[in-house]
Amino acid sequence: MPLFDLPEPMTSVLSGVEYYIVTHIHPDHIDIALNGDVGIFLDKSVPILAQNEQERAVFGKSGFKQVKTLMEEALDIDGVKITKTPALHGTVVPCGDACGLIFEHPSEKILYLAGDTIWYDGVKKTLSAYRPEVIILNACAVETVENGRLIMNDEDVSWVAKAAPDAKLVISHMDNVAHATITRHSMRGLLARRGINDYFMPEDGETIVL
Repeated sequence: MPLFDLPEPMTSVLSGVEYYIVTHIHPDHIDIALNGDVGIFLDKSVPILAQNEQERAVFGKSGFKQVKTLMEEALDIDGVKITKTPALHGTVVPCGDACGLIFEHPSEKILYLAGDTIWYDGVKKTLSAYRPEVIILNACAVETVENGRLIMNDEDVSWVAKAAPDAKLVISHMDNVAHATITRHSMRGLLARRGINDYFMPEDGETIVL
């Protein structure tokens, strides 16, 4: 599904990866073969975290040797607490299940990866409960006729900014799928009109340390 090639070789991207985390099985998040197998380019011996038992079964069928299911109770991996958070993947009819993630470590900022979700009460409650210091938002406002808008737009980003004014915002999932309705360029203008200028929106391949 991506519109552009990776900015560096796939082997370089995957080098040194110790865990895979998949918030949900959609073709813009993990490759899906015609027979339904997923992750054909990944090292099947690397542990992978799935959002629920149904997707855990898909990973097992696809040959992954170590599959764990994310739960609302924190999962401790090498001292990092990973907690599954709710997500709503569509304004009309949800486009299947999806989830967000909270990452906690004593020496790091609390990170909230919202995942594929719109702004709704579940996101608001997550912000209130965990008070994340860094928030990553998928926000290119992709749409389908059946499901409506599937992830955040500029208005949703503004709601997050108001609910978590001290957090550092990172806007992701931009300029990479054909059904997106907001680009990086247009997002900058839309957020400026809403008075939001304090955020990060990395280019493809760019690394940000916060």
